[in-house]
Amino acid sequence: MSSVAVETSIAAPVNPRSRVILASLIGTTVEFYDFYVYATAAVLVFPHLFFPAGNDRTALLASFAVFGAAMIARPLGAIFFGHLGDKRGRKITLVGALLTMGIATFLIGLLPTYSVAGWFAPALLVLLRLAQGFALGGEWSGAALVATENAPKGKRAIFGTFPQLGAPLGFVIANGLFLMIAAILPSNDPSRPSDAFLAWGWRIPFLFSAVMVIVGLWVRLNLVESKAFERTVRTGQVHKVPLAAAIRTYWKELILGTFYMLATYVLFYLMTTFSLSYGRAAVNGALPGLGYDYRTFVLMMIVGVVFFGIFTLLSGPWADRWGRRKTLIWITVAIAIFGVVWVPMLAAGFAGVMAWLILGFALMGMTFGPMGALLPELFPANVRYTGSGISYNVSSILGAAVAPFIAVALWSAGGGSPFLVGIYLSAMAVLTLLALLIGKETKDVDIDA
Repeated sequence: MSSVAVETSIAAPVNPRSRVILASLIGTTVEFYDFYVYATAAVLVFPHLFFPAGNDRTALLASFAVFGAAMIARPLGAIFFGHLGDKRGRKITLVGALLTMGIATFLIGLLPTYSVAGWFAPALLVLLRLAQGFALGGEWSGAALVATENAPKGKRAIFGTFPQLGAPLGFVIANGLFLMIAAILPSNDPSRPSDAFLAWGWRIPFLFSAVMVIVGLWVRLNLVESKAFERTVRTGQVHKVPLAAAIRTYWKELILGTFYMLATYVLFYLMTTFSLSYGRAAVNGALPGLGYDYRTFVLMMIVGVVFFGIFTLLSGPWADRWGRRKTLIWITVAIAIFGVVWVPMLAAGFAGVMAWLILGFALMGMTFGPMGALLPELFPANVRYTGSGISYNVSSILGAAVAPFIAVALWSAGGGSPFLVGIYLSAMAVLTLLALLIGKETKDVDIDA
C-alpha cells in the first residue's frame, strides 16, 4: 500500500474537465458499441451461422442465451476489477477492462462458423462472450467514478451523464456501420442477410472495435487518480478485501442499487434487442411481428436513439436540481405506464411504432442518465468501485441476461402480441419504484469522504 501512496503523491490528482469527459465517455462508447454489434449479430447473423439449421425460433433463443451468458460473467468482472480499482486505483483498472473487452470483441470477428467447426464454433462464441461480460463488469463503474469523482461541486449528475452517453453513441456507430455494410451487400430477402453479408460482411464491425479501443487506451493512459482515491490511500483506509467490506457494511446499499437499475436494464434490452427481433418479424410468421425490413427498422431505431442521447444529457441537470431520487421516481412511474400502452401504440401503424420507439428511448435516457451519479454516491471511496460495480452488474443478471429470453417466451405465449412483454416491463418498473421509495436521497453526499 505504501508504494501506491508514493505513486499517487507524485502526480497531482488534477484532471482537466475535457479529459475527464472524454475518458469516461469513450470507454462506455466502446462498451456499448461492442454490445450493440453483438446484439445485432445475435438477431441477424448468429442464428444462421453458429447453430444447426432447422428451427429458426430455437436458433434465435440459443443466440439470445449466448447473449445473456455475458451478463452472468459481469458480476465476476465487477468483483475482480472492483478489487483492483479500490486497491490500486481507477486508472490502471480502466485500462485493463477496456483492453480485455477489445481483444474479446476483435476475436469474435475471426471465429469459424458452425459449418466449419461444428459445436466448437458456438463454444468459442460463448467463451469470448463471457470474456466480454467479464470486462464489462469493470468498465462502467470505473468510467462513472472517473466522471463523478472529478466533477465540480453541484454538478456530479451532469458529469455522471457522460459515461451514460456512450450508450446512444455506441448504438449509432454500431448500427450505422451495419447499415453501411448491408447497403453495400444487399439482400433480396428482407428476412435474411445476403450470402456475402453472412460470409464475411458481419465480421467487419467486430474487427473495427480494435480502432476504437486504441483511441480509448490513449485517452485513459493520460489520466491521473482522483482526489477521493488519493485521500483513501493517504489516510490508510484501503481495505484488504473491498468485497468483504462492501457486503459486511453496505449490504443494504448493494441491494437497493441493484433494484434501482432493474427497470433501466429491462427497458434498455427490450428497446434494443427485442425490438429489433419484433420489428423485423414477418406479420404472418411463426412469431408475428411488424414486418419491417432491417434497414428501415434500424433507421427508425436510430431516430429513437437520438432522443435517448438528448434526454440522457437533460436528466443530469434535472437530477442535480431536484435530486436523484425524486427525478427517478417520476420517470419510473412513466416507464410502468409505458409498458401498459405497448399494444395500442404498436397497432397505430408507422406513426405509432415511431412514437413507441421515441418514447421508449427517451425514457431510457431519463432513467439511465442519473445512474452515473446515483450508484457511486451510495458507497464511500474505499469500496465505491466494488459496490457500484456489483449493484450495476448483478442487476444485469436480473434484468439484462433474462430480458431478451423472457421477452421471446412472452411474445410466443401471447400469440405474437407484445402485450405480455410490456406488462413484464411494467412489473419490473414497480420493483424499481419500491426500491426508490425505500432509499434515501444522495444528492448532497460528500463523495470525497
